[in-house]
Amino acid sequence: MSEFHLPELGEGVYEAELVAWLVKPGDTVKRGQNLMEVLTDKATMEVPSPFAGTIAALSAEPGRQIKVGDVVLAYTPAGQEEAAPAPRLAQLQPAPPLVPAASGNGPVRASASLPATVRAAPSVRQLARKLGIDLTRVQGSGPQGRILVDDLTGIVRPAAKPDAAEARPQAAEPCPDFGKPGTRVKLQGLRRKIAERMVQSKTTIPHYSYVDECDVTDLVRLRESLKAAYAEAGVKLTYLAFFVKAVALALKEVPIVNASLDESAAEIVLHDRYHVGVAVATPAGLIVPVVRDAGRKDVGAIARDVERLSAEARAGKAKLDDLRGGTFTVTSIGNVGGLISTPVINPPEVGILGIGKVVKRPVFDAAGAVRAADMVYLSFSFDHRVLDGAVGAAFGNAVLRRLQQPALMLLPEKLV
Repeated sequence: MSEFHLPELGEGVYEAELVAWLVKPGDTVKRGQNLMEVLTDKATMEVPSPFAGTIAALSAEPGRQIKVGDVVLAYTPAGQEEAAPAPRLAQLQPAPPLVPAASGNGPVRASASLPATVRAAPSVRQLARKLGIDLTRVQGSGPQGRILVDDLTGIVRPAAKPDAAEARPQAAEPCPDFGKPGTRVKLQGLRRKIAERMVQSKTTIPHYSYVDECDVTDLVRLRESLKAAYAEAGVKLTYLAFFVKAVALALKEVPIVNASLDESAAEIVLHDRYHVGVAVATPAGLIVPVVRDAGRKDVGAIARDVERLSAEARAGKAKLDDLRGGTFTVTSIGNVGGLISTPVINPPEVGILGIGKVVKRPVFDAAGAVRAADMVYLSFSFDHRVLDGAVGAAFGNAVLRRLQQPALMLLPEKLV
């Protein structure tokens, strides 16, 4: 009998929560077959098997926290099923690298090893795992049958769009699960991660809130005029992309908000890159994928990132790297409803912006005349250990100025 220990899950990751077993005692498994799903930093990952054999026993229940190196199951190696019990192994071969699920309607059972007869570069093998493609079934077009990237893209290239009459209506999004009266729900998985994160934030960070209103009439008009052109380029232009861009520019103007507090060193760390997290509501709970280098990207590139990150998050396929390294967070309740919120800071960041719904209201212009305007409330929360009220107001004003002159955000930054 041999034991399988939880392998390394990524840099700086030392434990995870067992979400589900993908095997049971008595199952025969092959090398590369996925054994279990684990949750770490709000990303679900599948652990592949580095062995072939028969599962003898499982050592952990779903919902349990397990550490790298813990024994999670016992198995009988292939070819030893009828032999005497094997001595306990002192050390197992390291597991192959983990790849988060990345495509399909459910988790991708990506193979971690391939027969030696398959000729493909490591980058091609990794792409195949992410796309859920079995390379043993792919005919390579390279020298001596070597599989190239083009061989994979040809498989997954989307078919031509059907005529409108033939197009099937898209399936409606699943209704949110608000619970059932009289039941108990175990606090585990993503919900437990969220609970731990929120307790950490509210017990260690002295929050203060700052709320202002913003006239986004010009932004509404600009987005409406550009929406079709961006759609033709395959980009879904949302208001959120403009808000992320406005925040990134404001962070450059008020650098202290793009910071984190290193308590162990008693230092405030001002970051020189602008990674804006975007809160996404998923069936399992709220997660925050990050738009990298939002300060260097145009609105269209940000819109692409937001759409991709949101889709992967809602499908349960968010990658671990996409959930790390944020320097400021934006969360929106406008699509659900509500004007004002008091968002909770995502540590180790020192600020967060909550966006309310855009409403049309009568307002007075500079001449005292009444006009219709599209208005939105911006709700900020700041870490009072790092930012005082005047700094929060200065940052809020910097965001408002960008939103009130949205066309300037479409220009190259050196011209603004």
